[in-house]
Amino acid sequence: MASAGKADRKASLDAASWLFNVVTSVGIIIVNKSLMATHGFSFATTLTGLHFATTTLLTVLLKWLGYIQPSQLPLPDLLKFVLFANFSIVGMNVSLMWNSVGFYQIAKLTMIPVSCFLEVVLDNVRYSRGTKLSITLVLLGVAVCTVTDVSVNAKGFIAALVAVWSTALQQHRVLVSWYCGLLRLDI
Repeated sequence: MASAGKADRKASLDAASWLFNVVTSVGIIIVNKSLMATHGFSFATTLTGLHFATTTLLTVLLKWLGYIQPSQLPLPDLLKFVLFANFSIVGMNVSLMWNSVGFYQIAKLTMIPVSCFLEVVLDNVRYSRGTKLSITLVLLGVAVCTVTDVSVNAKGFIAALVAVWSTALQQHRVLVSWYCGLLRLDI
């Protein structure tokens, strides 16, 4: 009976974490676009700095409260992660500043096929026909939903391109490091 209660608590914490992630992610996008479009705030890198500072403070708080445990990542992997994370977030904020929210959302969703491409090229992963169709269906659905709110310019497109590729590279590198650490492999 005790393990059922523990499983319920974990499921509740997982659901709360996912909900918090979605709400804060959407909230950041709405606030950023409002600041940039409505109020003329044109300092996307300042917003990135504020996001990083807030994340750092919350991470320290959650660590102090015992909700998260410190982890070790080898310095070369950590530096790659930080580099790609900075390009990712600054690129997305600049893309949001110069483009519509619809294009921003489409750019974010292109990270899925780009990540799949990296896995195919770098890791020889092969996807099933069903997986390919599922990804295509999701991308088509988003395109249909946002087609009326797409406005893009050359600078914004380049910023989105940098953001998408750096995010995909960051996530690929992190996942490889995580798997190797899980399996105790040396990368």
